[in-house]
Amino acid sequence: MPEAPGPRPRRFGRGGLAGCAALGLLLTACGQTVSGHPGAESPQVTVARHIASELTSMLPTAGQFPDEYPPTVLSASDAIGADADLRGIPSGAAVDPVGCAGSPPSDPARIAATVGTDEDTRASITVELIRTTDPLARLRAQLQRCGTVHAQHGPVTNTIVTQPDPPAPVDADDSLAWRRTVSGQRGGPGLTRSMRALAAQIGDVRIIATYLTFGADKPDMTALDQVFTAAVQDVRKG
Repeated sequence: MPEAPGPRPRRFGRGGLAGCAALGLLLTACGQTVSGHPGAESPQVTVARHIASELTSMLPTAGQFPDEYPPTVLSASDAIGADADLRGIPSGAAVDPVGCAGSPPSDPARIAATVGTDEDTRASITVELIRTTDPLARLRAQLQRCGTVHAQHGPVTNTIVTQPDPPAPVDADDSLAWRRTVSGQRGGPGLTRSMRALAAQIGDVRIIATYLTFGADKPDMTALDQVFTAAVQDVRKG
C-alpha cells in the first residue's frame, strides 16, 4: 500500500497492486460499531472493536502479490506521504469544497503500507492499513458529497474526481470501492494519476488497496483483487 514535463509523482520503491481473483467471501454485518442512539437503524458513530495486532504484521507479504508487482514495505513517514498522493491532497493544501479533505492519517503509529510496482509500466498496487475509530460509512458519505475536489498547495492546484464503484464482497464489517483521477494544471500523457481502490474495515483497522497508473492504461483488476482479498484475510486473522 509512474514522466513528462513537470514534477514527477512520488515513487515509493518497488511494489504493485492486486486483483479480482477471490470474490467468494461474504460481506458480514457491521457488528463492531457503536451507534449514537439505540436501535438497528441508527447511524454508526464510532468503532468499538480493537484489533490488537501490529499493523505492519498484517500487511500482505511478497508471496501474496503477483510476481509482476514485487512489494516494498514503506517507512511510517513514506506511508503517510503515499496516502496523501493517493488522495491527491497534499498536506496543508487548501481544499474546495471545504470539508472534503477528510481525515488523513497523521500519526505514524496508525498507518502501515506496502507498495508493489511493475517496473515496465510504472503501475503500482498500494495496500494501506489505517487504524481508525471512524466507521467506513463516514468515508462513504464524504466521497458521495465530494465528487470533484480542488486542492491548492502553493502554485499547484490538483483536481480530484472520485466516482463510486460496486464494493467487492469480502468478509469484513463494511466495504467500499471507488475510481479516482488526479490531474494538475498541466495535463498530458503521464501527468494524470488514475486509480481504482477497494476498501474494507474490520474493527478499527481500515484496509485500502489502490491500483495506480499514469494516463489511460487499463487497471489490472485481477491483481488488485488478489492483493486486497489477501489483506482482508490477514487482518481478519489478526
